[in-house]
Amino acid sequence: MVNFVKILETLVNWAVKLAGLTPKLVEIEPGTVLNIWVPTETLKNTTKVAQKPVVVLLHSFAANGILTWFFQAISLLGTYSVYVPDFIFFGDSVTDKLDRTSDFQAECLAKGLQKLGVKKCTIVGLSYGGMVGFNLARNYPDLVESMVVTGTVMEMTESIMAAGMAKFGGESWSDLLMPESVDGVKEMMTVGTHKLPWLPNIFYKHSLEAMFDNRKEKNELLKALVVRDKDAAAPNYTQRIHLLWGEDDKIFNSEFAENIKRKLGDNASLEYMEKAGHLAPLERPFVYTQQLKKVLASFHTQLKQE
Repeated sequence: MVNFVKILETLVNWAVKLAGLTPKLVEIEPGTVLNIWVPTETLKNTTKVAQKPVVVLLHSFAANGILTWFFQAISLLGTYSVYVPDFIFFGDSVTDKLDRTSDFQAECLAKGLQKLGVKKCTIVGLSYGGMVGFNLARNYPDLVESMVVTGTVMEMTESIMAAGMAKFGGESWSDLLMPESVDGVKEMMTVGTHKLPWLPNIFYKHSLEAMFDNRKEKNELLKALVVRDKDAAAPNYTQRIHLLWGEDDKIFNSEFAENIKRKLGDNASLEYMEKAGHLAPLERPFVYTQQLKKVLASFHTQLKQE
């Protein structure tokens, strides 16, 4: 039976390739492979001409890299070298290791980017991607120059998880993020948006069939994401960090954003998007991209001055 979500993914992949990105499998170590969409011009470049500033787009738990960042990747390509990885157990990224932590995701990403010749970059992370991004910035400060994060937290502590479960029900994030029914997919998308548009039931059915593979491993990723409050790392970041937030984020609301900004201090700035929820880049792609471009331009202007 034809799956319309699979067809959509095929069309998106084709469009991104046409725009100038190429998927590349990067072996991190034997048994661990990361799929990263890489600028085609970078792969073809054999000269020592200075490259464009690098922007790395880190996806949410709801979809792989290109489906999450399709519009932004195409829009940024003219000015930046855009890299879009799939985290382990998303897309074509796999491992035979048992490590499911965000530390491991960040380590694989850092090694993958370094193998591709990336020395400095700006991270743009949504939700789960933001958490991995914070980890990457903390552990690899020489690689990450600046960050833009949306709908995320620095770490998923036990208290944050408990508050989420009290709000949405269930025993863990898997109940929301790894739905097992059409109604579960609807609930996830409703929670993730400011206002979910009407979509036929077949869309949710095909999403359920196409988007929630590697269930065992992804549930393990969500379990490993949670850390004890007392073990949470201190917010010691040297990078400029911009919080670009959906005003109606139902998962991590404005209180989370204000708290992160307060903990990060003078290195952080905060901006809200009207009529946008947790998945702001997907819900309002034009507005999000316009604001993202302004932030990236300001980051790179400041870096040149320094």
